[in-house]
Amino acid sequence: MAGRFAPRPTRTTVRGGHVPVPPGVPRQAAGPGRVRAWVPDGPLDLGLVLGPLRRGPGDPTFRAMPDGSVWRTSRTPAGPGTLRVAAYGGEVRGEAWGPGAEWLLERLPGLLGAEDDPSAFAPRHRLVALARHRRPGLRLTRTGLVMESLIPSILEQKVTTDEAYRAWRLLVRKFGEPAPGPAPERMCVVPEPRAWALIPSWEWHRAGVDNKRASTILRAVRVAARLEQAVGMEPAAAQARLEVVPGVGPWTSAETVQRSHGAPDAVTVGDLHLPGIVGWALAGDRDADDALMLELLEPYAGQRHRAARLILLSGRTPPRRVPKMPKWDIGLL
Repeated sequence: MAGRFAPRPTRTTVRGGHVPVPPGVPRQAAGPGRVRAWVPDGPLDLGLVLGPLRRGPGDPTFRAMPDGSVWRTSRTPAGPGTLRVAAYGGEVRGEAWGPGAEWLLERLPGLLGAEDDPSAFAPRHRLVALARHRRPGLRLTRTGLVMESLIPSILEQKVTTDEAYRAWRLLVRKFGEPAPGPAPERMCVVPEPRAWALIPSWEWHRAGVDNKRASTILRAVRVAARLEQAVGMEPAAAQARLEVVPGVGPWTSAETVQRSHGAPDAVTVGDLHLPGIVGWALAGDRDADDALMLELLEPYAGQRHRAARLILLSGRTPPRRVPKMPKWDIGLL
């Protein structure tokens, strides 16, 4: 019965990486591209695996299509590339275009969680066990790219997700480049580091990005090559390297390595909502702080990020008792 009745997405489950990918019979994309077929060794849910890579429903680098395929763009070491992934009949088919096509297809299994080991996770709470049972296709993605996850994570610092998604969408569409191949309309590749560095101050302002976050991104792109090298490190060492950049703290580094490294233990600390959600789900304490959250997740040492994702995907959240965080658009000031 697992997965037969798919839970409807909520704001919390979306944060847990749930992107609805409609069932269907994926069709081959128009236009010649490089192709790779891969058979996973277990259940695979494209929406759950690739969902954390989407930064909002209007993300120019990510698109889930009605035929059940997922499109995404990346700036690889070989250049920009577009990847289309579709699963049908137990097989995954990847098609890629652009200078980065070969790089993307070579790392397709890792992107889809082939390097993740879900069997290493042992549920210690009924809610977590039920969430895992209902999401058998959950695997942790590993993109092998740092900057494409670091920059949007910086944009998400201290603001609502809607504000961060808007800034990401505006900046990538204006300063990125069109996606190679027959990609869906308005898909773009993230700007290269030099293009980020040349964005005028007023464009950051129009996108609603304050000077603190813009300055952090500018400091990061100046050492982009060194930060990309962190993908070859263990997650903890990679986080330490990222945090050398002023303005990048434990929250931002964890959000980055969760995607770039597929790090199962990189739990996010310093978050406004996560401690309360974990505290409520596991102990009925909506006022939990980071210390209590880490204490509650201690039985999952080595797999704390996976446990936190399953808790988010369970949809169990404390009842709202205060208004939402207000939105501020500095572009109008």
